[in-house]
Amino acid sequence: MSIQSLEKYLPQNTLQYLKVWFADYYIHIKITRNRDSKLGDYRKLPDHSHEITINSTLVPQLFFFVLTHELAHLIAFEKYGRRISPHGNEWKETFRQMLLQSLDIYEEELRPIIIKFSKSPKANFMASPDLVKYFHIEKQDDTLLFIERLQKGDFFIYRNEKYLLEGLIKKNYLCKNLATGRKYSFKPLARVEKCT
Repeated sequence: MSIQSLEKYLPQNTLQYLKVWFADYYIHIKITRNRDSKLGDYRKLPDHSHEITINSTLVPQLFFFVLTHELAHLIAFEKYGRRISPHGNEWKETFRQMLLQSLDIYEEELRPIIIKFSKSPKANFMASPDLVKYFHIEKQDDTLLFIERLQKGDFFIYRNEKYLLEGLIKKNYLCKNLATGRKYSFKPLARVEKCT
């Protein structure tokens, strides 16, 4: 997929950055259906080219953010060697620089969140509550809400199973699966459907 064919997934004015970041590499970009387990990924192929996959359902600014994350893997591995940790210091510094270089791509109200995130980039998008909240507000689903908005004793549905919120353990929520009786820990930004 050419850089130009990515335009429909991206915010305006991103090609100037992608042309610089892509310049030295042969990269296959695959746009995939929605995957719950990940937003994108990167791998080096046996022919020494590179493959990046990104979910097609992402809003343009999140698509660009994920593409930047995956390109940071490629650039860090090529610059520092394959022995570095995938989300180690080299990747963090590379990603941080790329985010700050392209800051003007993001909407005004998202920029402070990106700046804050760039101080210590996280491997998992879900580890940044500010980013998660920002992007979920944009594509708000009327039936889903963050579990942190529920109260002790509330019932909710997650992945077609009914749970009871029993309380808080450190930063996570202890919940009981009503069908099995087993207890599970939910992160505060898990998206659930409250039972009425």
